[in-house]
Amino acid sequence: MFAHSNSERSAVIALAVRVTVVLVAAASVVGCEQPDTSDARTNGERLHILIPGGAGGGWDTTARAVGEGLRQSGLVPAVSYENRSGCGGGVAIAHLIETGERQENTIMVGSAALVVRSLNGLLPQGVGDLVPVASVVSDYGALVVRGDSPYQSYRAFARASSATPGSTMVAGGSVRGGMDHLVVQQIMLASGYAPDTVSYVAYDAGGQAMTSLLSGETQALSTGVSEVVSAHNQGQVRILAITAPERLPELPEVPTFRELGVDALFANWRGFFGPPQMTQEERDRVASLITELMQRPEWEVQRSRLALTNYLLSGEDFERFLEENRLQMLQIVNSARKPLEGQTQ
Repeated sequence: MFAHSNSERSAVIALAVRVTVVLVAAASVVGCEQPDTSDARTNGERLHILIPGGAGGGWDTTARAVGEGLRQSGLVPAVSYENRSGCGGGVAIAHLIETGERQENTIMVGSAALVVRSLNGLLPQGVGDLVPVASVVSDYGALVVRGDSPYQSYRAFARASSATPGSTMVAGGSVRGGMDHLVVQQIMLASGYAPDTVSYVAYDAGGQAMTSLLSGETQALSTGVSEVVSAHNQGQVRILAITAPERLPELPEVPTFRELGVDALFANWRGFFGPPQMTQEERDRVASLITELMQRPEWEVQRSRLALTNYLLSGEDFERFLEENRLQMLQIVNSARKPLEGQTQ
C-alpha cells in the first residue's frame, strides 16, 4: 500500500478552485441502447477488462496499461478488453450488472467522471451499484492545442479566446457536464474569464476529441495528461499547462496552471470495479494482483509512458475514499446549480 499525504488526497478528491457559476449541465439519458446480455465470461485463466468508453480515452489507456503490465509481469497469463461506449459509461455499467453472474473474471475501469455523471442524473446506474476493487492512478487535466497552433502559451490562448467569446471551440471526450467540460470551465473561471469564454464540444471518448483537434475542427482540447503525452512528445500537439500541483518528471517543459497564477488543481482518479455478484474472495484476489503489479518494473514502464501518478487504494480504504469523493462532488454539483435558479434552460 502506498502512503498518501492529506494534500495528495485532497488533490484527487476535489477541485481546488472556487466554483461560482454552473459547471455542469443537467441532462437526461436519451436514446441509450439496451445492454447486450451475451455471455462475456472468461475462462478463469485470463482477466477480462470492460471499458465504458471508446478507444483512445483515459479509461481505455489506463485499462490497457494495467492489462499489459499484468501480462508482461506474468501475474496474469492473458488479458482481453471490451470497449462498450454509450451514455457516458451507462451502457457498460448496465451490461456488467445484467451479466454479473457470468462475469467471474471481468472487471470494469471507472473514474471520478462516473461519479459526476451519476450526481447529475446522467446515469441510471453508477459505480455505487458495483463492487469497488481498487484505485490505481490519478491523471491530471491538460489544456492542449495542435503542434502548429499560433498559441505558444496558455495566456496567449486565453487572451485570444476572450477577445471574441464563444468563437474558440474546445473539444472534450465526455458529455457536457462531464469531467473534461468541468475542468476547462474551472480553468477559465480561475483565470478571471466567464465560463462561456470558450465553447465546449463533446465527443465520445478522447480518441474522437483528439481527431477533431488534429483536423482543425476544434482549436483546443481538454483532456487527461495520459491521453496526450505521446502526441505531445511527437510534436503533434502542445500541452499548454496542466492541473498538477507541480511539474511532472515526464513533462518537465510543461508548466502547471498554478505557476501561471491560475488556481486550478485537479486530479481524476481511475480504478476498477466488479459486478454486484463478485465474491469477497474474488475481489481480494484481483486487488492483490493490482497491488503486486504496482511494485513491478513492468508497471513503472506503463505508468511513466502515460505520465500517470500512482494512487493505490483497495478494500475499505477504497470504499471510504469513494464516499468522500461522492460527497465532495455532490457539494460541487449542488453549488454549481444555484446560479441556474430562476433561469430558463
